[in-house]
Order: sequence, then structure tokens, then C-alpha cells
Amino acid sequence: MLYALLGGLLGVAWLGWPGLLPGLALRAHAHLMLVGFVGMMIFGIALHVLPRFTGRALLSERLADASFALANLGLPVMVIGWLFGSMEAARLGGVLLWAAFLAFAVNVIGTVRPWARR
Repeated sequence: MLYALLGGLLGVAWLGWPGLLPGLALRAHAHLMLVGFVGMMIFGIALHVLPRFTGRALLSERLADASFALANLGLPVMVIGWLFGSMEAARLGGVLLWAAFLAFAVNVIGTVRPWARR
């Protein structure tokens, strides 16, 4: 919810005072809302529901924790980079986010693993 509130606040500030914020503020707003709120919601729901739907245990709780930690480190670094004009920070945050999504994908695929027997 914090990402939704911060993303919404940034969006409202951008609409109210567009000249006050840097040019990449809209990109930061979009990522806070989509990756921070929607993405985290998908992470949580998928990792909770998929094992129940498939009848298999989650591939790795540690991988789920790593995915969560990487996303929650990468997104603020990326957003701060965009807001303060540091493309290096934005890139680093993007790499961390990509690693979080990769860990999530491995966990999901390993959990539903259609090639395994029940």
C-alpha cells in the first residue's frame, strides 16, 4: 500500500505542479504504481495461491524472500535515480528489479512444474 500511496502522491504532484518535478517523475509514478503496487500484489497472491491450486509446495521460500527483498531494494533505488537525475541509480534499480522478477519466475515455474508427477 505504501507504493500505491507514494505513486498516487507523485502523480497528483505532477498533475498539480508539473514544472516542479523532474521530467522522469511520470516514469517514477508509473513504476511505483505498476511494479510497487500491482507487481507486489501479484507476487504475494501468486506465491500464496499457486501451491494451493497445484497441490505442490512452493519451490523455495528463500527464493520468494529474495525476490521480495530485491524488488523492495530495486524499486526505491530506481525511483530515486529518476527523481534526482541519476541514471546510474536508475539502471542499478532496474537490474535489481529484473533479478527480483527472474527469481519470482523461477519460483512460479518450479512450483507449477508441469513436467513433474504429482
